[in-house]
Amino acid sequence: MTGEPPDANETMRHYWNKVAGPRWVAGQGFRERRNQESLALLLTCLQLKGGESVLEIGCGTGAVTLPLAQAVGENGRVVGVDLSEPMLDVARQRLSESGTRNTTLLLGDAQVMPLERSAFDIATSRMGVMFFADSVAAFHNIAGALKPGGSLVFACWAPIEENRHWLISYDIALRHLGAPAADDSKPGPLAFANPDYVRHILAEAGFAEIAIERAHPTIIGGTAEEEARQALIMGPTARLIEAKQPSDVTRQTIADEIAQAFAAEARAGPIRLSATIFLVTARRPGSH
Repeated sequence: MTGEPPDANETMRHYWNKVAGPRWVAGQGFRERRNQESLALLLTCLQLKGGESVLEIGCGTGAVTLPLAQAVGENGRVVGVDLSEPMLDVARQRLSESGTRNTTLLLGDAQVMPLERSAFDIATSRMGVMFFADSVAAFHNIAGALKPGGSLVFACWAPIEENRHWLISYDIALRHLGAPAADDSKPGPLAFANPDYVRHILAEAGFAEIAIERAHPTIIGGTAEEEARQALIMGPTARLIEAKQPSDVTRQTIADEIAQAFAAEARAGPIRLSATIFLVTARRPGSH
């Protein structure tokens, strides 16, 4: 389509359409089960009463979109944005099967795509805002879509040291491969693990009344085999392995040790692992 802005996030576009998106779709049941408590925490933080206009950033397969649509009701609306076509396909099917009619799904990069100006009461996301090439530009664009006085509410991951569901496998990979290159602002699941950095980019983007609260959902695990397999294809461990490009022998050693570690976790019963997320709230200055 002519007139579209230049793509400022081509790396993430490729990753979520060709790599992570298909993997997420293939394992969506596993991922949605493990994130049930973080969804509940976000919905509680949003305090939707019905009738709101909500912009969801990184709506993915619609796991959050549908509860949002139900919460705002027939007098409200939800617009979900994502740059992953495979994930949006699942979201479209989910909304269609549920009969949801107050929701629109858009394919695009929220950093650069034209968003309705001053149109939304709330912009929200669960773990979907840490992947922008330029976070300040992205949040500036999102702020412009909010009504004056409108709210930004999102969940993101705290440092990996506070998230044992990742740390189990990551420590194993780290022991074999060494530390990654330090780049706290690089797009990825842990890009917002520093609260001071989050406050800085939101302030630079024009937000006020910025608050960050730690919350502690339990990750509801799958089988030991699922946990080990998923650790190797998505998340911090997979990213470290991809960056280091170890030999096949080393890669297999890491995989075997991760499988053993999760098998040990499963001996006491279903795997339930502690986690920490940030619930971030801010406001576009002005009044309705």
